[in-house]
Amino acid sequence: MSQGLSGGIIIGISLGAVAGLMLLGFCIYITCYRKKNVQNQEFLSEETSAIVEVSGNAAYGTSDSMSPANIIGIRLQKSGEFSYEELANATNNFNLANKIGQGGFGEVYYAVLNGEKAAIKKMDMKASKEFLAELKVLTRVHHLNLVRLIGYCVEGSLFLVYEYIENGNLSQRLRSSDGEPLSWTARAKIALDSARGLEYIHEHTVPTYIHRDIKSENILLDKNFCAKVADFGLTKLIEAGSSSVPTANMAGTFGYMPPEYAYGSVSSKIDVYAFGVVLYELISAKGAVIMGGESGADLKGLVVLFDEVFDQPNPIEGFKKLVDPRLGDNYSFDSVLKMAQLAKACTESDPHQRPNMSYVVVALTTLTSTTEEWDITSIYKNPNLVNLMSGR
Repeated sequence: MSQGLSGGIIIGISLGAVAGLMLLGFCIYITCYRKKNVQNQEFLSEETSAIVEVSGNAAYGTSDSMSPANIIGIRLQKSGEFSYEELANATNNFNLANKIGQGGFGEVYYAVLNGEKAAIKKMDMKASKEFLAELKVLTRVHHLNLVRLIGYCVEGSLFLVYEYIENGNLSQRLRSSDGEPLSWTARAKIALDSARGLEYIHEHTVPTYIHRDIKSENILLDKNFCAKVADFGLTKLIEAGSSSVPTANMAGTFGYMPPEYAYGSVSSKIDVYAFGVVLYELISAKGAVIMGGESGADLKGLVVLFDEVFDQPNPIEGFKKLVDPRLGDNYSFDSVLKMAQLAKACTESDPHQRPNMSYVVVALTTLTSTTEEWDITSIYKNPNLVNLMSGR
């Protein structure tokens, strides 16, 4: 009887010890899991003071209504969270052979995640403001002509995972000596596609967005040469009813920034100006800033170069010299001239004289149609025509 009792006690103690060990292991797991969550939320809490939500409208500033938990919720609804291990495996541990690009805020790697081709941007922790700005925009804004965000990762570095865009960026395609040059028809379509993407973030979202870094490098081309606007790391958010926001620092790329940008206030018209420079690039295949002078060391903006031709008594020959020579005779000079006129309207020194992107979309829609007779001034100064052609 005592032996049986002793045996029962021993079994009971053994089972209790096993249960205790299991409970201890579970507690350790929960503690580690919570610690990781706290670290992620601390990162978000420290860096999201610039991105807030006020009564459903996002703007730069501060607000008690925007908490890290809210941001996590927004992100998870639209994109997936990946582990560092998943991204490392998909890029062969971020092997240089997988590297497909280098931007101002990080390196870009080709990957295949869950059977889908992807591009992974790896960013330093110091770029947390840009990381969160881009995450904020692309989890809220979805359009055929904006690059699609697949997911993100915050482990050691900051990672954004995008859809893979097969044909690289517009700058590469315009100035690369490899392969066939973009046809004029393709260039006109790329202009229209990217204009539609900008029109959407300027005029069809609440809040509205100013990209602040529109350039040919940030216009990506998919396998069908459909253009998608990318890189929203410098984006500013504008509250409903506002037309501009103050800024303490200049941001963007030299050659694409308008004159008024130096005065500390930005509006959607800075994107319009930069888009005008892109139109000049599509015509000439030249960079936004080119080398000039006898020594070849002088810098000249593409806007200045085209303005000089516009100021000539008979600019036709000057424009023909500016057209990308690789096009040969395979373009309509009338079409080129109309795009140049649109670009000039976009790059007016006075921002109030520049058209909105809805006007630009209408002009480019007309340019790519079979209609030959049109005038840029009559289009963008006629709101009824713009509303009709925009479907509003």
